[in-house]
Amino acid sequence: MKKSFFVIPLSFIAHILIINISLYVWTPYTYTNFFSILYYNITWFIVTYSINFYPTARRESFEVNLKSFFTLILLYGLVYFTSFSFLSPHPYTWQHLLMVYTIICLLMMLFRMFFYWAKNLVRRENYVTTRAVVIGRDKNLKKIRRIFDIPEYGYRYMGYFDNYKSNSPTYLGDIQSSFDYIFENNVEEVYCLASRLSKDEIKHLMNIADNSFKKIKIIPDNKELFSRAMSIELYDSVPVLNLRASPLDLDYANLIKRIFDILFSLFVIVTVLSWLVPIVFILMKIDSKGPLFFKQKRHGVNKNTFWCYKFRSMTKSDDSDTKMATKNDMRITKLGRILRKTSIDELPQFFNVLKGDMSIVGPRPHMEVHTKQYETSVEKYLVRHFLKPGITGLAQVKGYRGEIIHKSDIVNRVRYDIFYMEKWSILLDIQIIIRTVTNIFVADKNAY
Repeated sequence: MKKSFFVIPLSFIAHILIINISLYVWTPYTYTNFFSILYYNITWFIVTYSINFYPTARRESFEVNLKSFFTLILLYGLVYFTSFSFLSPHPYTWQHLLMVYTIICLLMMLFRMFFYWAKNLVRRENYVTTRAVVIGRDKNLKKIRRIFDIPEYGYRYMGYFDNYKSNSPTYLGDIQSSFDYIFENNVEEVYCLASRLSKDEIKHLMNIADNSFKKIKIIPDNKELFSRAMSIELYDSVPVLNLRASPLDLDYANLIKRIFDILFSLFVIVTVLSWLVPIVFILMKIDSKGPLFFKQKRHGVNKNTFWCYKFRSMTKSDDSDTKMATKNDMRITKLGRILRKTSIDELPQFFNVLKGDMSIVGPRPHMEVHTKQYETSVEKYLVRHFLKPGITGLAQVKGYRGEIIHKSDIVNRVRYDIFYMEKWSILLDIQIIIRTVTNIFVADKNAY
């Protein structure tokens, strides 16, 4: 899904262009009314969102999506014809309006056909593939193999592991050898047949996945396996448990979150940073020597490195990239102490948000040295890297911010970050932002 991030935005833009160009060419009177322009575009977004019209699942085919397409035509048709009651009187007959809507539907159909043809072509040519292995062998293996062997779905089936040896060319070894194979061959998705694994083996694989960016999916039997974020997906008639599901895996979620990030960051940059940056620059020149901004390499989504920006709050030192700030840190300047206490030093990160390196809300990004330290010492630490890092986050508003003194500080921070990933909603983001702003005006003993 992450590899096809631009599929939904491009499809949405193409459909919006089809609607607007068609209406402009064949019903130009429509574009003399600003309300009608707004109406057609916003209602398209609402209708497509309500029926989940833009799926990104690999197993979504043109035939499967055809039902959604006809549902969309029906619902948006009601929206389309109802709108002209607001534009009355208008110069168009109902026959003309029907012709225009038919043209729009045909253009939509042609685009959908081209879209699926192009997507299938890309996957057949192995431009975008996901390496997958199966651990265990039972009656479901052949069924799931049929899914993997469809080129349009974009899987690259590497083989299977089982403790019973086989002469099959896809047999890769016993279950114990799978642990090394997964890393050595850059396997991205691991499918476990629960009937062939013990509870301890499954737990071990879950821990490997949570600490190494591997996605694990369980094909269940009657073993008792429970997870707060568990969801069931169907591969043909085989139920598969996804143990690390998130609302952000849904079709529109990342797009909605990104639009919110762009609009909010632009608002802050224009209304706050436009006048705040010159003031901080002058005060900083009076207070201490050094640049206005401090930049540091930090790990973001999928553990990719990016430059994180802040207002400089410390004097220059050789250990700035390895040593976390502590309470009463001698490196902090007088102005820096104010900037950190009010969290103003974090505001330049809105430029990171606009660039796409960060989000407004998400797990706080850590220095590279700390990621290396915690990924081996803190359980499920790397799960938080499935999301873009944020300027603020659920862990921060719950009190787990600033200096990490005890191991429980980072453990609880990770716990809240994972909870946020599993329970994300745009409303939760707004609540966290409000709570963050409120906390700025309250004395915070942990700020320095």
